[in-house]
Amino acid sequence: MDVDQVELRVVRLPYRSVFKTSFAAEFEKHAVLVTVRSAGVEGYGEGVMDTLPAYREESIVGALHLLREALVPALMRDGCDDPMTLCDSWARWRGNPMAKSALELAVWDCHARQLGRPLRTLLGGERTEIPVGASLGMNTIPETLASVGRHVDQGYKRIKLKIEPGWDIDLLSAVRADFPTIELTVDANSAYTLDDLDVLRKIDQFGLHYIEQPLHWDDLTDHAKLAPQLETPLCLDETLTSPARTKAALDLGACAVVNVKVGRVGGLAATKRIHDLCVARHVPMWCGGMLETGIGRAHNIHAATMPGFVYPGDTASASRTYARDVTEQALETTDGIMPVPSGPGIGVTLDRPFLESVTESVEVLRR
Repeated sequence: MDVDQVELRVVRLPYRSVFKTSFAAEFEKHAVLVTVRSAGVEGYGEGVMDTLPAYREESIVGALHLLREALVPALMRDGCDDPMTLCDSWARWRGNPMAKSALELAVWDCHARQLGRPLRTLLGGERTEIPVGASLGMNTIPETLASVGRHVDQGYKRIKLKIEPGWDIDLLSAVRADFPTIELTVDANSAYTLDDLDVLRKIDQFGLHYIEQPLHWDDLTDHAKLAPQLETPLCLDETLTSPARTKAALDLGACAVVNVKVGRVGGLAATKRIHDLCVARHVPMWCGGMLETGIGRAHNIHAATMPGFVYPGDTASASRTYARDVTEQALETTDGIMPVPSGPGIGVTLDRPFLESVTESVEVLRR
């Protein structure tokens, strides 16, 4: 594939409601959307880096600089015969998986559209629909109970609650009292330390499917110390930034469940490698989300069709997050099941009038 143009677009979309976690209260999505154009065909990708490095180290300004000065020129110079090898060709620029993923996803989509095939088929995906769960931000206990009830009634296959020290035991006690049998997980977003072991052991008693990222966002060793002291499996998120990092976590026993966020691990090739590693080791995995627009959400849905994604992921209905999305296709669940967008590539097209209305900047790089 010879690439003719790459468009870097920064958009800002308001959320339907505030999404609160242990480290931030988020009101809007600020994202980089990448369009790759080749021989009259467009493909789309999305970067999940924040405006400031709140989740991981990357930021939008830094990602745009790397894309503009290094990644896009290399792609235009060298082309791409196989998207599976694209990020490997960028290895001399260390780290920055989110920036690399934004461009790599657009190449994958363009490549699949040129072949006239759904993206999932290029990844070995076997399903045309996937089970999904709901991730709930921090609200009052009555509001949380009402939200859990709505999502259970809507058929979501797993409920995930955000927790932090002081916002954990009472919350879980109330939810478990009203919903004793639902598949329930918690996500601490790195809010605890090993000094909180007594509290973590109390959390361990609520029959959770797994506890997600309880300790430091870049830690492996403390999670490996914590894991054998709890009955509930640990799942890592922020810590896992590459296939190599995931292998290290599994080798150390730092987690028994893997959350794959396509943008966080460096794209679809990295996701495929993590998938194959987890399948070989019989480690359950699921597809996490970063409140993506329909572009990133569609990529996540296609990735989650691979057989190793055995737990419900975070690719819930887009209308839970946005009143209006940037894609013409509505990505919505029915009874907790998300259909995979049909058609070539990721199967979605841009709602261009709305996209223009939420665009902050656009730059087009040409060969």
